[in-house]
Amino acid sequence: MVGGLPVQIVRKPIKNLHLGVYPPNGRVRVAAPLAVSDHAVRLAVIGKLGWIKRQRARFENQPRQSRREIVSGETHYFLGRPYRLRVTRHLGRGSLVLWTKSAIELWVQPGSDVNDRDLILQRWYRERLRELVPPLLAKWEPVLGVRAADWRIKKMKTRWGSCSAKARRIWLNLELAKKPALCLEYLLVHELVHLIERRHNDRFTCLMDKHLPLWRQRRRELNAAPLAHANWTY
Repeated sequence: MVGGLPVQIVRKPIKNLHLGVYPPNGRVRVAAPLAVSDHAVRLAVIGKLGWIKRQRARFENQPRQSRREIVSGETHYFLGRPYRLRVTRHLGRGSLVLWTKSAIELWVQPGSDVNDRDLILQRWYRERLRELVPPLLAKWEPVLGVRAADWRIKKMKTRWGSCSAKARRIWLNLELAKKPALCLEYLLVHELVHLIERRHNDRFTCLMDKHLPLWRQRRRELNAAPLAHANWTY
């Protein structure tokens, strides 16, 4: 406990101390180098208490979606826009299409349960994201002078994306398919810049300012978007 807040401390063979506040409830986690004392970690956290409390307040006030049952009438998002879900039962193979400008129609077999419907919906989001990313890579890799060896999609609970600079691999959160297109572009540029500069230091900030001047605005928009319901465990 530091300042009345529970803090998770993880010791790693790293050079610098990293402090993060994670959704949905503002969990505080510190990744600390093996040689840094507990007292030094405590002082670092105390020095950031104001920032930590602001981040926790933001998560507390952030809109949340209720648990999705994947039934007709629910609202689901794609590229930042809300769509009304329509579930239709048929005898063919389950599929999902954008039926109108305001609705997503989900075709399912009779007897399907919420898990079956959710798998179809998540597969559709994954397919759409796979279509959206390549044009952005083609746009930004030449601009930044880098090339990702690989990029993949997975569900993440504490971050929108990540980059393995050594493997030159980028991971993208599946939830990005639900967020505005400009937010997806910001996140991809963010991870590509990590192929140049691994840390969030002055050089990283300068590169982002140079190539995507409105990146802070897009980051705020991404982080302000409704959080999906999830059984958050760590």
